[in-house]
Amino acid sequence: MMKKFVLITVGFEMPTPEDMQKWMQWFQNIGNKMTQQVGLMNGKEVTPEDIKDLAMDKLALTGILTINAESMDEAVKIAQACPAVTSTKVYEVRG
Repeated sequence: MMKKFVLITVGFEMPTPEDMQKWMQWFQNIGNKMTQQVGLMNGKEVTPEDIKDLAMDKLALTGILTINAESMDEAVKIAQACPAVTSTKVYEVRG
């Protein structure tokens, strides 16, 4: 039975045409496993004390993808191929 996972990409730097090609190839490779993709930019952090602008840098959250995979191991393999700038975080969706 397929499970649902969320992949969160971390890190931003202005992409080159070569970077964009790597992303397009990765999206093609995961094909029908991806169920939703959202790109992120211009964030704010809201705490009880303050509101801060979030920098678009190597620590920025830059994208959220939901995928279907058989297991965490399969989801991690998909994430390992992701051309993220800093990292890709993988979470299993509850329920």
